[in-house]
Amino acid sequence: MATRLRHMVFERQLAPGDWIDELALAQQWQISRTPLREALKVLAAEGLVELVPRQGCRVTAMSEDDADELFPVMALLEGRCAFEAVRKSTPAAIARLRQLHEALERHAAAHDIDGYYRANHDFHSTVQALADNRWLDRATNELRKFLRLLRGRQLNWPGRIEDSINEHRVLMAAFEQRDAARAERLMHDHLMAQLAALKAMRAHEQAASQHLQEAQHHA
Repeated sequence: MATRLRHMVFERQLAPGDWIDELALAQQWQISRTPLREALKVLAAEGLVELVPRQGCRVTAMSEDDADELFPVMALLEGRCAFEAVRKSTPAAIARLRQLHEALERHAAAHDIDGYYRANHDFHSTVQALADNRWLDRATNELRKFLRLLRGRQLNWPGRIEDSINEHRVLMAAFEQRDAARAERLMHDHLMAQLAALKAMRAHEQAASQHLQEAQHHA
């Protein structure tokens, strides 16, 4: 039940800020509300939903401050994942990463943002798995959940998908050349570039909203 709810949150079937209609879900899944509430408690403990007294439960929304603070930490963690993955990877593992990269290339060429997001998640998760460090895995998994709440919004920023695939190309080259230090630095910078695109997109949206409000005020 918790797994099913978590999937709905990550796929934005339940979007950030949405109130969760427990009755509708219970009817849809043909269950009582008790197991549903228990599952929501699990997600609340993970920080993916918020239980609001006397109002219900809503999906956690990431603020600008959250993103500003989260991305640099994820950049450090994922950079370390890349470093350790390069040092531990077998030729077969590098070949697997190359396959995942080719999927990214196809989605980027088609400008398929949703497909690119999914393939990108697979690539980053595989790098993390190849690092094979249970402490790094634990910390990265804990924070990756919150990154997934943003669901690659920055990929909608003009030019971002092209920049992202270029960043992946040089990262893939570092893996194939077995340059752990360079892979760490490139992965770190790749995460920070995502934050820069997200901030640019949010600034543009805020400016557009302000312009609209001013236009309505003068109308």
